[in-house]
Amino acid sequence: MLRALAVDDERPSLEELLYLLHADPRIGSAEGAGDATEALRRITRALESGPDGPDAIDVVFLDIQMPGLDGLELARLLTGFARPPRVVFVTAHEDFAVQAFDLYAVDYILKPVRKERLAEAVRRAAELGGAAPRIPVHEPDPDHIPVELGGVTRFVAVDDITHVEAQGDYARLHTHKGSHLVRIPLSALEERWRARGFVRIHRRHLVALHHVGELRLDTGTVSVLVGAEELQVSRRHARELRDLLMRRTAG
Repeated sequence: MLRALAVDDERPSLEELLYLLHADPRIGSAEGAGDATEALRRITRALESGPDGPDAIDVVFLDIQMPGLDGLELARLLTGFARPPRVVFVTAHEDFAVQAFDLYAVDYILKPVRKERLAEAVRRAAELGGAAPRIPVHEPDPDHIPVELGGVTRFVAVDDITHVEAQGDYARLHTHKGSHLVRIPLSALEERWRARGFVRIHRRHLVALHHVGELRLDTGTVSVLVGAEELQVSRRHARELRDLLMRRTAG
């Protein structure tokens, strides 16, 4: 059973998270910390006591935006430990997802936390075991993105991705060979891949310009053909998309 530490500077959010954790049968114990500095002290003490010590922590459920030391800074510090606990980020802000997964987070949950969504994060942490092995921090491969398929991690080439579809806290990557679900919000991928020619065409879709086969105009509606799939373009994104496609054609 997992020993958990929940970290959040907002007391109501912390109490709700602890309530949900205590209700999960895979959680053996769950304690709370009101800020990242307190959490760091507890984690350091836990590591000093060893994996079977009374203060041991297997997984940290960590808010990001907190006064003083924030969640991302704490996670970076933990990468310097020999066997740091697993980290699950729990936040109201989706904009930090890329940094979170670059720090090898087990999961990234958006507030308000749903019981089913938290249960999935606990499952992932349990499958990975207790303390995380020490992994050197490095720049992620910009040309590939890791995806999980049947318990195996594969790397999909970004250039093979035709479009991306938002699905709650997740995004579905579409290629000509199939699709893959990743634990990164659409807005985070939009920020990461803007320079690679990915453009938002709708609140639910990003498209890769070099995979757009046709731009269709029909009685005031705009759509694009990506492979065999036709995707609607929202009015607010239509003009920018037309301009980008025209410049690409002219170039």
